[in-house]
Amino acid sequence: MEKRSIFVLLGLLATAAAFAEAYTWTDENGVVHYSDRPQPGARLIDLGESSGPRPRPATQPATTSADDDTASAAAPDSYESIDIVSPAAEETLWNIEGSLSVSVQVTPELKPGHQVRVYFDGTPQIVSGANFQLQEVYRGVHNLQAEVIDETGKLIIRSRPSRFYVQQNTVF
Repeated sequence: MEKRSIFVLLGLLATAAAFAEAYTWTDENGVVHYSDRPQPGARLIDLGESSGPRPRPATQPATTSADDDTASAAAPDSYESIDIVSPAAEETLWNIEGSLSVSVQVTPELKPGHQVRVYFDGTPQIVSGANFQLQEVYRGVHNLQAEVIDETGKLIIRSRPSRFYVQQNTVF
């Protein structure tokens, strides 16, 4: 009897999801809102049928070997990747005395005129090259993100954010 109740409940939930409606409207401040309940001035959004997850678009179009020369000529400022190598994500560092060694890997190598900008706990700073020191890094949880910018300050590529921890031994 209990299995039957569970199947009935699942059936009702699936039916409710199939008939769900969504509404959108823009308030007087220009903020767009979404809801499952109608509001004054809201319009119904056609959700259609879900066909499951959609594939993510490729970040860069695939090129053949014949297109390699034209692709590199067309996008001279492109980079394949930028990663924070050190400190590693979720790494715990001990007793660094406020000085953090950072290593960023840029592929291909950093081009002339381009710079690495690092965000340490949300504060941006331009650093010299891919290996550098950050000062005044003390105990706690910290976030680091790196990006490459061109001569005009235009963002070219950005790394994923990396979180790390600094611990300090207690002296009694």
